[in-house]
Amino acid sequence: MTDSTAPEAPELAAAPPSRAGRNLPVAITVGLGLLGLVVLALWWRDEAFLALAVLASSAALWELAHAFTRRDLHLPLVPLLVGGVGILVSAFYAGAEAQLVSLMLTVGGIVIWRIVDGNGPSALRDCVAGAFAAVYVPFLAGFVVLMLDAPSGGRRVLLFILLVVASDVGGYTAGVLLGRHPMAPRVSPKKTWEGFAGSLVLSVAVGAVGAHFGLAVSAWIGIVVAVGAVLASTLGDLTESMLKRDLGLKDMGTLLPGHGGVLDRLDSLLVAAPVAYVLYLVLLPVVG
Repeated sequence: MTDSTAPEAPELAAAPPSRAGRNLPVAITVGLGLLGLVVLALWWRDEAFLALAVLASSAALWELAHAFTRRDLHLPLVPLLVGGVGILVSAFYAGAEAQLVSLMLTVGGIVIWRIVDGNGPSALRDCVAGAFAAVYVPFLAGFVVLMLDAPSGGRRVLLFILLVVASDVGGYTAGVLLGRHPMAPRVSPKKTWEGFAGSLVLSVAVGAVGAHFGLAVSAWIGIVVAVGAVLASTLGDLTESMLKRDLGLKDMGTLLPGHGGVLDRLDSLLVAAPVAYVLYLVLLPVVG
């Protein structure tokens, strides 16, 4: 008599390392390393964080350009990369107005580059995709850079990043342990309402503690920023999931073991950045 469990052995051996499909030890190691790099850059000097933001933005643009080729969209990568650097540097040295002007110049450069390269039938689509990429990555990332210019700017940036990390960790943990009700099954089947609740709980706790001890302001300010960051980061995550589904991709890249690509780590941060920037701008002067 044969063992009825024998045919299942290969499936067990090939099972993913976790219910969410991540190699958890590798993901944790890489995640802690990235967080440590951010803390080190913020502690050393603001220019170091700017350089880190430029590097991450450029890598994300490269991944996006490569992914878009699956839909026969060819981003003008040279003006995108140059313009992305310009957007972030302008935000750092000259503020929000210069950031917006740099975005407009970048979009203009994309159009000119694409026309010079050949005004074929796909030129308009490529220009629109390039404009989307310029807004989605470097322009939104510029709001993180803008936070540095405020009093205790480095602490504001660190708290913002910790809030988004807490949202990801809380959502992942609650989703794996308790997730039963999908939030958007057609876009991201693994994202659940239970995971969203976990994101809120952990981010609110981090926001309250971080605001009180890190920024020396009322805990309720950290709670409000945390709620805004969770809502925006969830939207950012769902947006990239929808984009990846349309492109037929699981991850945007492979540069970060256990996480996928750089854009897979930046998606939540990018959409949450302008929300956190505005909330900081509105709430902190009230107690200043």
